[in-house]
Amino acid sequence: MKSRRFWSLFIIFEVLLSSAWGWMESNRSRRFYSDAGKLTKEAARGFEITRRKVHYGEDGLYASCEKKYCVRGSKCVVNKETDKPECRCIDNCKPSYMPVCGSDGKFYENHCELHRASCLQQKKIYIIHSKDCFFKGNTCTMAEYSQLKGILLDLQSHHQRQQAQPMEDRTWKRFLVEDMFNQLDINGDGHLSSSELVQLMRREELGDDVLDCTPEDLLQFDDYNNDGYLTLQELYTAFLPPVIRVYPETQAQEPGVSASLKCHAEGIPNPKISWLKNGIGIIPKLSKQLMLLANGSELHISSVRYEDTGAYTCIAKNDVGVDEDISSLFIEDSARKTLANILWREEGLSVGNMFYVFADDGITIIQPNDCEIQRHIKPNDRVFTSYAEICPRVEGETIQSCLWASAVNVRDKYIYVTQPKWNRIMILDIQTQKVIQVLDVDPLPVKLHYDKSHDQVWVLCWVDMEKSYTTLQVIPDASVGENLHIVRTHLDGMDDYFIPTTNLIINHIRFGFIFNKEKPEVHKIDLETVAHIKTISFKNYSCLPQAMAYTHLGGYFFIQCKMNTSVSITPQLIIDSVTDSVIGPNSDVSGTPYISPDGRYLVSTDEHSGRIRVQTITVQGEIKLIYDLQTTIHISDLTFQPSFTEGNQYYIYATSHSQTDVLFVELSTGKMDILKNLKDPIKSKDWPWSTCNRIIQDSGLFGQYLITSAKDSLFIINGRQNTLRCEVSGIKRGNTVVWVGDV
Repeated sequence: MKSRRFWSLFIIFEVLLSSAWGWMESNRSRRFYSDAGKLTKEAARGFEITRRKVHYGEDGLYASCEKKYCVRGSKCVVNKETDKPECRCIDNCKPSYMPVCGSDGKFYENHCELHRASCLQQKKIYIIHSKDCFFKGNTCTMAEYSQLKGILLDLQSHHQRQQAQPMEDRTWKRFLVEDMFNQLDINGDGHLSSSELVQLMRREELGDDVLDCTPEDLLQFDDYNNDGYLTLQELYTAFLPPVIRVYPETQAQEPGVSASLKCHAEGIPNPKISWLKNGIGIIPKLSKQLMLLANGSELHISSVRYEDTGAYTCIAKNDVGVDEDISSLFIEDSARKTLANILWREEGLSVGNMFYVFADDGITIIQPNDCEIQRHIKPNDRVFTSYAEICPRVEGETIQSCLWASAVNVRDKYIYVTQPKWNRIMILDIQTQKVIQVLDVDPLPVKLHYDKSHDQVWVLCWVDMEKSYTTLQVIPDASVGENLHIVRTHLDGMDDYFIPTTNLIINHIRFGFIFNKEKPEVHKIDLETVAHIKTISFKNYSCLPQAMAYTHLGGYFFIQCKMNTSVSITPQLIIDSVTDSVIGPNSDVSGTPYISPDGRYLVSTDEHSGRIRVQTITVQGEIKLIYDLQTTIHISDLTFQPSFTEGNQYYIYATSHSQTDVLFVELSTGKMDILKNLKDPIKSKDWPWSTCNRIIQDSGLFGQYLITSAKDSLFIINGRQNTLRCEVSGIKRGNTVVWVGDV
């Protein structure tokens, strides 16, 4: 074990002295995007010399070898007998310990040894990320490695005892991993090296008496791109197993009907899904009525029988860990309503799985499966506590109507919605479907965001239509629903704010941003204390921020910049969330950024040209352009819909500012389709609250329906079939919509 540590330390100095350093720097720069920048002529010449040394060996650059290419693990030499160049396997490799696993199942101490073996055996051996073969060359077993990670988290938790805010277990783990990374990243370059991990071992006094594993084994097991460094994303991968959700948790069906049990899993790398029934593995081939759809994400039973009653366990597994959840199915006739049947049929469908639409004539609650209006709350209906009208009559107006701007769902308990005409926020209780309270806020509340991490609703107010003095207010303990109050922040003078949304993997957000669209900067704020932390300047890029998006893959913020009339395009900027530094432009990509729920896709839309560019973000943080679409749709709003045929894939639906068509794109392939003639949208002048004058709202993680507004009606789309489900007419300016699900 000590000899391995010696080599681990020795390699640090070897790397610094060897010409491979230039290669590693180049490889690290490619984590941002594969086509990032060109080498200068001088740097290119230096790179060429290094490349030739690698390919041609170190016996001198003979003229006869200059055009001879030799693969890794071999070098070019001149045969003294024939005087011709030929490739021969290298005799030995420099001693270094950066272990890799080969596709032949063998353990190699470094990349060079693997390529040399490939040459000697005259067969292709490539690097794989299986951890099993590591056992052959290391006394650190997988079980002990798991124990080591537990010890490291416990030590980090011990250092953070002053942390008072309660968090879920996964959220707390993520916080500890981030804190560990920031402490270990001594030089602040966003990468952990072997020498920095050695410092952790020394700081915590982790000796041989603890385990046969050391912090350096993090590089061995979880350096997924084998570059000799750990990023924050790779550290997440090491400590955070996959997360899973099933739907429905409980359902009751009558014999003979079909039933579906859905399972959504996220993790890095993508987990594989399997099912158990009452603890026994399900094999669809043995049953004609059972089908696994979308890579196992959906278990479909075509005609249920009494014996199908049971607990169905969905299991998600990847290299990092395992998660599971249970969906219960009860088969019984309608005459025998058990508790499960009553809960599912009566309570589950009473308030959940509905679109809540806020329009001129009040609040309309729509059940999309049957296109039924479940309830209509009129403008002259009363607030439950004060008996004031939902939308008070305005003197001089002949018709009593409502005016809404923005709404948010607070944990499927309440809906908060702004009423800019009356300078207030209205709160609707979802369980009773009644308006229970109104809160007075600053004039013209136009934007809401629910910060689930801190149970806060953020309120942006314009004060006047010229936005001469905007304010930002916060409603704490938003899900409590009692004794609510408004907290005024000192963060005035901004045009907009951005708070990343949570997902299955990232369920705690610590920071947000505010910005003025006329100043080349954004201001980072602590969401818990609402305090300003730092200002990130874009002066060197002449970027006036218009919108932001965030992906946990790579930890990037993407900034949409205001179009500059002096140049044809203004590219997006990228911020590294670990260092808060500006990485640079996102190649030549411009427009509004949207991130898919799994963080793997960046969709950028140019509303003026109709251009859509789709990029992927890899686990290593590399950004790659996969396709560029030119459309005639000037995009107003865009949302993501999970695929029903392939696991871990999404579609996008996009609406137009002025056209009647809705665009549909298969995200992984770029295949497009259009739903035509969904009537004219609301005119932009009649929707001054945002640039989105035609919304499109999805129905959550497991939902198949979407809803979009037209001038005087609503359209419900079946996302599973990519068809129009129905039109709900007579709803004017219904451009504020909230989905309430039961998951």
